[in-house]
Amino acid sequence: MARFRYTLIAAALAVGLAAPAVAQDVKLSIVTGGTGGVYYPLGGGMANLLSKVPGYSATAEVTGGSVDNLKLIGAKKAEVALTMADAALDAVNGQDKFSGAKVPAKALMVMYPNRMHVVTVEGTGIARMADLKGKRVSTGSPGSATEVMAFRLIEAIGLDRDKDMKRERLGVAESTAAMKDKKIDAYFWVGGLPTSAVTDLAATPGTKIKLIDHADAVEAMNRKYGPLYAKDTITKDIYPGMAGDNQIASVWNLLVVNESMPEKVAYDIVKLMFDKKPDLIAVHAEAKNFDLKYQRNENTPVSFHPGAIKFFAEKGITVK
Repeated sequence: MARFRYTLIAAALAVGLAAPAVAQDVKLSIVTGGTGGVYYPLGGGMANLLSKVPGYSATAEVTGGSVDNLKLIGAKKAEVALTMADAALDAVNGQDKFSGAKVPAKALMVMYPNRMHVVTVEGTGIARMADLKGKRVSTGSPGSATEVMAFRLIEAIGLDRDKDMKRERLGVAESTAAMKDKKIDAYFWVGGLPTSAVTDLAATPGTKIKLIDHADAVEAMNRKYGPLYAKDTITKDIYPGMAGDNQIASVWNLLVVNESMPEKVAYDIVKLMFDKKPDLIAVHAEAKNFDLKYQRNENTPVSFHPGAIKFFAEKGITVK
């Protein structure tokens, strides 16, 4: 269906028809993540704004996360995807979870940095990454880039994800519930700040949250997987009860589409994200990071879509 909608628009433009006459049925599915993270509310805000543009309608869909999202736009079952940069690189190269199935993804914009959380609570005996050995740990849902990055971090600190821990594969909301029920001892989550599910855990009466430092693993991760990760900080004011700043690894989030998306549609989406930035900030504070200064090829392993290139050129920014 998406191919048919886009073909109509492209054909009309090719023969000189006015775009509004044929662009009345641009329906966009924005694939996001679980309800406890940042992708879903932010994607919902994007969908709401797009649906107010004449000729456009959009919906935000709950998914397992970045890996699922990239596979959906690759199969043309969705039009717009929120994703982490490391998963996007695997997708365009057809490696790891995308082995033998390259995804023709193009970036619309660099959004905001995703911070790796290694979450536990007092009483589990976990104070450093090495203490995860022998523990019950969730490494993220199967369709998520949380799982991708968690595996790389576990490898970088010298543990075996299968032999050294009892591993669960839960989303952030499910991980928080399992922590409350004492069914797991720790969980990995890569997301924006603050993530509502982590806030929920931190605010639980009788619980004191602990986020485990791991920034010293960034160099090893980058040596193996490329310069995708950066040392970063979750400051102690982000979640209730934090004893101090948390030294972590972060990775950029991207907004991506299939390369077949018409240039005008891609251009309209990017323009709206920047024109309506205050509206998106009202949905989630991470939209403050939607900034022209971050729109650089070194921040995304995926090349930009021609529609995005056109928009940024109008702002004096050269990308490819």
